[in-house]
Amino acid sequence: MALKLLEEFRKTQQIPPNKIDYEYSELILYQNQVMREADLFQESLEHIETYEKQICDKLIVEEIKGEMLLKLGRLKEAGEIYKELIDRNAENWYYYEGLEKALQPSTLEERLQIYEEVSKRHPRAVSPRRLPLNFVPGETFRELTDKFLRVNFSKGCPPLFTTLKSLYYNTEKVEIIQELVTGYEASLKTCDFFSPYENGEKEPPTTLLWVRYFLAQHFDKLGQCSLALEYINAAIASTPTLIELFYLKAKIYKHVGNLKEAAKWMDEAQSLDTADRFINSKCAKYMLRANMVKDAEEMCSKFTREGTSAMENLNEMQCMWFQTECASAYQRLSKYGNALKKCHEVERHFFEITDDQFDFHTYCMRKMTLRAYVDLLRLEDVLRKHAFYFKAARSAIEIYLKLHDNPLTNESKEQEVNSENLSAKELKKMLSKQRRAQKKAKLEEERKHAERERQQKTQKKKRDEEEEETSGPKEELIPEKLERVKNPLEEAIKFLMPLKNLVADNIDTHLLAFEIYFRKGKFLLMLQSVKRAFAINNNNPWLHECLIKFSKSVSDHSNLPEIVNKVLTQEMQKIFVNRDLESFNEEFLKYNATSIMHLLSGAKMMYFLDKSRQEKAIAIATRLDETMRDKNVKTLTKVFEALLDGSFGSCHTQYEEYRTACHKLFPFTSAFMPATNEDDSSFASVNHTAVNHDVLSNEI
Repeated sequence: MALKLLEEFRKTQQIPPNKIDYEYSELILYQNQVMREADLFQESLEHIETYEKQICDKLIVEEIKGEMLLKLGRLKEAGEIYKELIDRNAENWYYYEGLEKALQPSTLEERLQIYEEVSKRHPRAVSPRRLPLNFVPGETFRELTDKFLRVNFSKGCPPLFTTLKSLYYNTEKVEIIQELVTGYEASLKTCDFFSPYENGEKEPPTTLLWVRYFLAQHFDKLGQCSLALEYINAAIASTPTLIELFYLKAKIYKHVGNLKEAAKWMDEAQSLDTADRFINSKCAKYMLRANMVKDAEEMCSKFTREGTSAMENLNEMQCMWFQTECASAYQRLSKYGNALKKCHEVERHFFEITDDQFDFHTYCMRKMTLRAYVDLLRLEDVLRKHAFYFKAARSAIEIYLKLHDNPLTNESKEQEVNSENLSAKELKKMLSKQRRAQKKAKLEEERKHAERERQQKTQKKKRDEEEEETSGPKEELIPEKLERVKNPLEEAIKFLMPLKNLVADNIDTHLLAFEIYFRKGKFLLMLQSVKRAFAINNNNPWLHECLIKFSKSVSDHSNLPEIVNKVLTQEMQKIFVNRDLESFNEEFLKYNATSIMHLLSGAKMMYFLDKSRQEKAIAIATRLDETMRDKNVKTLTKVFEALLDGSFGSCHTQYEEYRTACHKLFPFTSAFMPATNEDDSSFASVNHTAVNHDVLSNEI
């Protein structure tokens, strides 16, 4: 039906066959897109060949032809099309994939021959030399990698490691790369050649620099931070003015969990080129991860509009990477009001994006850009699936859960109660401290007030215009009000609902939902959440905790309606299969005996079910033997936090022993370092440490 309507509409367009019209071209391409989506491959090919001369975008015509010929099994013709496309752009990996499907090489030699022929036609192209490294084994891989590395090191190619990083899943290939590059480094240091047996023109000094740069990235990727730092320090000593070296050193410190040191070196990198917006943004991001919010704001102010605060300007520009990182930093600092403000600002951005898209509906129809319009409609359907929204929503939900569990008290009342128990000297000291804090707060408030007035004058006209266009003025986001909401769980559900609708394939969505419904006492919704999570990954450690808490909660509530009790019993039977909670937990621990994260969850539940088993639970959670496969900064920090947050009761001695053991494994990680005079207690060092395991999760 859609095709018939489009064809009838096309016939009404008075466009001569020899004339090229952009809007008519877009209509034809949209018509062809509908055919392809309906799996009408033959009709699509005939259609594109018929109207080929009237289509402006010649590249997509060839791509459609190649794709349709492959689908129809006309491999010889498809091969010719893909060869032409490669001649047009020899760096597009998709074209090589199409060419392989068309030529159907039966042996490794034939497959390699395809890339060698392209490489002869395009000697400067990187892709025909890089792609064979994905599939060639052993000595062939060594030979090809040797050629590839030498050319790039001589030329001085900073993204070389990024190009090869996808090979690091294969341990054999990693060993070959390491052997080759360490050999280059040793030889270049002594004789300026890649091999001591070579003659001819010597390599320039920069070659050794890029070899060390590569080795630092290589050992960082393998988790050998000491070697990585050794190589990057040697590179910096030889060339102390290269930004990439300081950038990488900061990255290494981030990976080992010392985010304060990482921020320091990233600041050093940006100081070498203060006009570079990218390195400025990276530096601000690292500062936020080290909880240095004020420093990050000052860093960003170098590129924001004058006359307004950096925070305000970044919010206007919908700079969501900054706001999500800022929210996470405030969350780690327990400044929940400020964190929630940032989360709500991100939520408003998504509302504004949806609102702004209304302008495109009439425009796209008028200009006949139907393919782009359909992409826009599909984007609108899943807009809140974006990573920025998920990150902000997750932070907001976690904060609201914390505020529900531990509501903020009225500070003045708390101080009155405390002052009654103080001596005269302590009371005097406390009052003096309060006066200083009030004076500082007053000065800060005056500064903010003056800044707000200046902003209001410069932006009043713009805001008035915006308010007229929208339904009305937006409610001001005040941190103090946000962190003292009457019903935190209801606020959390507002952030949860888009995730349940759009990010249902992420297990964290359902586990966050469980945590909310668990506190609300909604048993059927709790069951729905754990069932959906169980279907995604039945061996998830967080899910294991939820299942045990859920089962215990059901058994503790004997007054549930009969029909609800029946449904719960029936569904729980499918998960627990006639096992009691203790044996279910023991089986989980036995099955996951080499995973620290799983052992931590199992140990938590062991203590949760039986407080007398504290010693055994802590012993399980703090295992660090060689069999552990996920022994990294992220997982050890999780255990470290669990020992302090009450998950195992009071265990200060075990905590100190574990910290010492972790410090031996990761000497550069700030969380595992001995407490200094700056930290009043080890509890404070965890709350305000630079380590953030969520930040590290994508890196380790």
